[in-house]
Amino acid sequence: MIQIRPAQHSDLQEILAINNFEILNSTINYDFVPKSIHEQTDWFEGKQKAGFPIIVATSAEKVVGFATYGSFRPKPGYRFTVEHSVYLATDFRGQGIGTKLLLELIQIAKQSGYHTMVGGIDSSNEGSYLFHQKLGFKEVARFKEVGHKFDRWLDIIFMQLILEDGGQLT
Repeated sequence: MIQIRPAQHSDLQEILAINNFEILNSTINYDFVPKSIHEQTDWFEGKQKAGFPIIVATSAEKVVGFATYGSFRPKPGYRFTVEHSVYLATDFRGQGIGTKLLLELIQIAKQSGYHTMVGGIDSSNEGSYLFHQKLGFKEVARFKEVGHKFDRWLDIIFMQLILEDGGQLT
């Protein structure tokens, strides 16, 4: 059974493992160098200090996914917009866990007074694109060759959900 709950310091090693797998093996994350537990702890504490949520999905008390959001851009005019991330352990994809995480994150964002949620998706990640579409996100921009990883240029797609209008399965 999958449980969704706020992340705790004790979850950081498992969050780190999921994050580092994606850094090393995919274009889901445009970082190149795996993070240390110190860096992941700084990330966690920074999110907490800023008031941004980090939630985890657990199965048999093991973290199998996490989701968070943060500032879209640092200028005050963007204060009602957040950019989110959802990560799942490879063995737990395609089971509806990402949907549970993102729906919970959407509810938290709505309750926190945010107006818009944005996701940046590598254009080769069709599964993430369809996942976001299913939850009501709309493609609003496509940027060609703005990232570079694994010796190739990467395109990013921005998808947006106006929170008052969405966050339901379509």
